Amino acid sequence: MLNSLIDFYLKSHPATLFVLGLLSVYFIVLVWVFLYRYFSLKQWIAKETSSLESLLLGAPSVSELSYLSHFIKTSSKVKRELFDLGIFSATKDATKGLSFLSVVASTAPFIGLFGTVVSILDTFSHIGQASGTMSVIAAGVSDALIATASGIFVAIFAYTFHQILKRQSFDLIGLIRMQSDALLAR
Repeated sequence: MLNSLIDFYLKSHPATLFVLGLLSVYFIVLVWVFLYRYFSLKQWIAKETSSLESLLLGAPSVSELSYLSHFIKTSSKVKRELFDLGIFSATKDATKGLSFLSVVASTAPFIGLFGTVVSILDTFSHIGQASGTMSVIAAGVSDALIATASGIFVAIFAYTFHQILKRQSFDLIGLIRMQSDALLAR
């Protein structure tokens, strides 16, 4: 296994190795962003759920831990515009990191493809310099396709993480909107 990795490293074009390194950094950062945002949103959703439940059970106002409590404190009168501002602000905070995941999901396959193209070009240039057989071409193309596979791998996780966080953000904003509507209905 170790010999295969060393052999791959020695045979690969520097651009392919750069692409694989970049995709590795992409993957590490996207996992970190996902885990951080996932657990942050999960805690936030728990606070808003608790606040909504207490409102529905007759509490006079939202919980101190609710996002809307900051907006209620700033005004003496409860208005729709104030709650709309709170919802827009919560949406902005809840969707942090989604743009990065979207960019990674859309660019990672192209970065991998770039590494593959450079590696295939390198393989064909070596074939032209020496007498190449089909096994040389197959080995070169096989090694080159690792970059494309890596790009697709990273993109799949980025897209999946994006969708999970997007759904959590949607649920969170729904909870805040329900609290807003419950207060305005009183």
